[in-house]
Amino acid sequence: MRRLLLHVQTLLGIGHLRRAAAVARAAADAGFEVTVASGGMPVPDLDIGGARLFQLPAVRTLDSDFRVLVDAEGRPIDDGWRRLRRDTTLELFGKIRPDVLVTELFPFGRRQLRFELLPLLETARGVAHPPVIVSSMRDILVTKPRADRNREIVDTLHAYYDRVLVHGDRRVITLASTFPDHHRIAPMVEYTGYVMTPWHAGNGEGRGEIVVSAGGGAVGGAIMTRVMQLRSALPSGGRPWRFVTGPHMPEEFASRLRPAPGVTVERSRADLPALVANADLSISQAGYNTLVEVLAAGTPAVVIPFEGGVETEQRLRADLLAERGALEVVAHDVLAAGTLGAAMERALARGRRHPGGVHLDGAVRTAGILHRLADAR
Repeated sequence: MRRLLLHVQTLLGIGHLRRAAAVARAAADAGFEVTVASGGMPVPDLDIGGARLFQLPAVRTLDSDFRVLVDAEGRPIDDGWRRLRRDTTLELFGKIRPDVLVTELFPFGRRQLRFELLPLLETARGVAHPPVIVSSMRDILVTKPRADRNREIVDTLHAYYDRVLVHGDRRVITLASTFPDHHRIAPMVEYTGYVMTPWHAGNGEGRGEIVVSAGGGAVGGAIMTRVMQLRSALPSGGRPWRFVTGPHMPEEFASRLRPAPGVTVERSRADLPALVANADLSISQAGYNTLVEVLAAGTPAVVIPFEGGVETEQRLRADLLAERGALEVVAHDVLAAGTLGAAMERALARGRRHPGGVHLDGAVRTAGILHRLADAR
């Protein structure tokens, strides 16, 4: 059985880990022995199917600028902590001896983890039977303004990697739109389609509701509390509301979301995709996983993209899908009863629809590509 090691690091939200988990499940179903090395904060109810989860010493960021990294106890990481992470990762690699190594986002992002990932790549390239090395990334890159950083990404890819897998559909957006040096790595790039977390309608819970969610919740507090404040002035049509905060929402925001008649508030739901699929309307941020689930279900949707710090990908993705008639967009800086209410009415009037021609089978396609690369090696 071929062995796959998938390294993933979340720093703020949980989207990268959920996407990696979907790929891990598909790869395990396809016959790989899969280990997911996760370096972010643990996420409850994470479904990785037949894969194994290895929790590295956890690190997270304090804010959306990603400048300060802290450990699980909130202490800034130091060189001793970095050595521990590096050594733990290299020991894991030595035990698994993978046939395929996947680094999620690196080297396009997670530059703060070079202390760990560059030694991992050097070790992988130096063993007697090197694994296939793959970089896995979402559809949209947070564009790097510095040319030297982009050259560094290209040089790292050429030095260590065999393939770049973009978890998107080139008919929606290509890497060229957000990575200026795309032409230097074009032969390495394959598009997998969007990676979707499988869901089942279950008992139909959420049917007839307006579901308001914020993914992991780390940066969704201000949006969710604002929607709660506006709720009585919004055109709900008598539908019940369900707010799902996400496990990482700071308590200062989560505590402001209180249940009331016709309003349910929950911290976390493992079956959130099913709730969104069953709902009459979804109101959310515009993260990768949430929007893929909305697309798959065809649920009428209004999105309020997160645009804090250096993050631009949510707004770009939301606008592209709005152009395809898949959803309505309300910018955070104009979020009010009038703007949100009008967007809700437009989405509900349009009803359920599935935008044609968008590949949503990215997890299965990724597993197939990894098998093909391993066979060739």
